[in-house]
Amino acid sequence: MGAQISSMRRIAAGAVAATMLLAGCGGGLGSEAQTVEGPVKIGLLVPQSGVYKSLGDDMKNAWELYLDQHDGQLGGRDVETTLADEGEEASTGQAAAERLVNRENVLAVTGVVSSATMNGVADMFESSQIPLVGSNASPTTLTDVEYIWRTSYVNDEPGKALGEYVADKVDGSVYLLAADYQAGIDEVEGFKETFGPAGGETADEVYTPFPTTTNYQPFLAKIRQSDAKAAFTFYAGGAAVDFVKQFKAFGLDSQADLYSAGFLTEGGVLDAQGAAAEGVLTSMNYNHDLDNEINKEFVAAYEEAYDKKPTTYAMASYDAAKVLDMAIAEAGDDLTSTTLNEAIGGLGDIESPRGTWHFNDIGTPVQMWYLREVQKVDGGYSNVVIDELGTLG
Repeated sequence: MGAQISSMRRIAAGAVAATMLLAGCGGGLGSEAQTVEGPVKIGLLVPQSGVYKSLGDDMKNAWELYLDQHDGQLGGRDVETTLADEGEEASTGQAAAERLVNRENVLAVTGVVSSATMNGVADMFESSQIPLVGSNASPTTLTDVEYIWRTSYVNDEPGKALGEYVADKVDGSVYLLAADYQAGIDEVEGFKETFGPAGGETADEVYTPFPTTTNYQPFLAKIRQSDAKAAFTFYAGGAAVDFVKQFKAFGLDSQADLYSAGFLTEGGVLDAQGAAAEGVLTSMNYNHDLDNEINKEFVAAYEEAYDKKPTTYAMASYDAAKVLDMAIAEAGDDLTSTTLNEAIGGLGDIESPRGTWHFNDIGTPVQMWYLREVQKVDGGYSNVVIDELGTLG
């Protein structure tokens, strides 16, 4: 537990728990601000309460691990991390972000789980000229930005990566079913973008009310009635647990293969799904079993610190720390938020547990995508990489 203990000393006392929007003045260390000469202050904006807390914990853990491995420094400078609770609503995320920028005067911010939060804070980061190196949320609408970077993916890419593969493998129609909010819609649209041109046949496209749906039986009955040979879905968190368990209990696994964006079986939800998830196929930009030296070292260190394997959320947060590390070093003595942002834009290849990647012209990764299958491993269930799906970005 050494990573957790020593890193907590660097987390600013009293995590930012903003519950109301804060009207700020000033804020940030932009081009007109005084050059940073000592320690740098970074905001870590992740859920520490609500339905997405487990994702926030993964991101926080990996951020702290990177700092522990680098003597509490980024770019050769001591780092003070100010933790802000994103919560589960766009309003709480916006409030926390405004506090980081306007009250805490951070050099940069990382984190952000929810696409609703990301959409809500985008204008503030752009106008404040404070870099946001996001490590999860990445809505498809976020294209015309200069100060927002993401080390994760664009929301539609997991579906886009899987479409052609499913079209080639499934002899029959595919039923599309997802949670009715921005990420679910993005995933389905991405899937259709590659599925249809590859000759795929759609049985139906249905969105389940979010977050109120917990009983999926009526929707599963429609899949059965459609005689679809496969289903493509998007669910995460508790909804993913409910859906996978009910899909198995309904006996649909004997009629239709289940494909999804990787969130369906990522992290703690797979532990809760257990045997019900066996055989589920997902697309993801990362898995803990990728065979490269950086990943082996990352997984070993993460397991030693937290007694569990890292998720894609953890990996992206670890990479966000590396991006800031490289960019702060590149900015050198003339370090402000704007020179930091320029340095991020000039970074080339980034060596990562996922493999080598780089930013494209909209600030998201050009990276490989992997096909995973849930298999029984060492008495439990784990996502296992079985193929490469190609490069997107």
